[in-house]
Amino acid sequence: MKTKRALPSPTSLLFHLLITPLFLCEANTVSMPPSESETLFTIMDSMSSDQQWRRSHPNPCAPGSSWPGIECKTGPDRLPHVSRLDFGSAPNPSCKSSASFPHLIFSLPFLQSVFFFNCFTHLPTTIIFPIKLLPNSSLQQLSLRSNPSLSGQIPPLISSLTSLQILTLSQNKLTGAIPPVLFSLKNLLHLDLSYNKLTGTIPLQLGNLNSLLGLDLSYNSLTGLIPHTISQLGTLQKLDLSSNALSGAIPQGLEKLRSLSFIALSNNRLRGAFPKGLSKLESLQYFIMDNNPMHAPLPVDLGLLPKLQEIQLENSGYSGVIPESYTRLMNLSSLSLANNKLTGEIPPGFDSLPHVFHLNLSRNSLIGVVPFDSSFLRRLGKNLDLSGNRGLCLNPEDEFSVVKTGVGVCGRNVTSGPSPKISQASTSRCCYGSCLLANALFQVVLFLGLRHHR
Repeated sequence: MKTKRALPSPTSLLFHLLITPLFLCEANTVSMPPSESETLFTIMDSMSSDQQWRRSHPNPCAPGSSWPGIECKTGPDRLPHVSRLDFGSAPNPSCKSSASFPHLIFSLPFLQSVFFFNCFTHLPTTIIFPIKLLPNSSLQQLSLRSNPSLSGQIPPLISSLTSLQILTLSQNKLTGAIPPVLFSLKNLLHLDLSYNKLTGTIPLQLGNLNSLLGLDLSYNSLTGLIPHTISQLGTLQKLDLSSNALSGAIPQGLEKLRSLSFIALSNNRLRGAFPKGLSKLESLQYFIMDNNPMHAPLPVDLGLLPKLQEIQLENSGYSGVIPESYTRLMNLSSLSLANNKLTGEIPPGFDSLPHVFHLNLSRNSLIGVVPFDSSFLRRLGKNLDLSGNRGLCLNPEDEFSVVKTGVGVCGRNVTSGPSPKISQASTSRCCYGSCLLANALFQVVLFLGLRHHR
């Protein structure tokens, strides 16, 4: 005999309808794999004491539950995974004083970017890798910047991060040589090792990075030659090797870097003539190369680069005249040729360049009348320095229209240096004092000649 099943009451039915979606939501809440979340919490506990990470964010990748400085992406397993970690700069998690480099970051299988800014400031720490590395790291960007307690050498195992595109190890206290195996990372787009204490030479393997866009090795203690393999970096846009102890000449083949827009080689021991073909660097905008014992003529080809905005060639023993081609750089904003051995006159035309706001030709052996009109002198003001050229002088008409330029008025305050030379190009703007003197001498000669004939 069949028994009738009792129908649910309206109250119980309503309760069932309300509670069922809650269970479904709980069941549909997908969290990252437990091993990965445990690794993440271990990293957070070692790095930051801003909050109790396990308690406040038990499911870090859940919508509305993630903390600042973390990003998650869904992996091929349809589970959320940590893709980015950012420490040290607000609003991201701050780093506690006892923080040391967390090698467990290399155990997060889907991590693509990690940033440590001003994190390791008290306890000495080094870049270390776990004993067991992931076979295929997904890390694309590793940035360790401004960490005064991060020391030691760059570990060769960094070459195992084969997906790496951006490597920034700047403003730390890293020492030792640059490991050549670092240049096996053929996906690198930007490499910044600046402001460390690196020594040794730049490895020839640098030429392997044929996708590189930016290279910054400045402010280290690197020695030896600039490797000739640098000419193989055909996509390079920025090159900064300044403030090292590099020697020898700039290597031939530099003209192959057609995408180069910025080059800085200042404060080294480079010398000799410039390589041929500089005029082919048509994308170049900044040429910074002061404080090198070059002892060569200024490169004329720089004046053939249409996009050039800044030229810094101070204190490098350059000799000869200032190339007239420099006055045709229509995008030029700053030119510094101070403290060299330049001779001759300033070529006319700089005052017709529309963007120039800084011009320093001081401490050379230039002569003649300054070929700038009063409006240009007023526009530059204190950004014009012609001092230390005893053979230069200003037209009297410009005397009261400018601030101090470092030179006197023609025909006055004659010093013990070479006498001002007035070229044919300057005769149309003859110095008033000089013209009076020449006219007086002519009258004396004419008077003596007339007396003799009498």
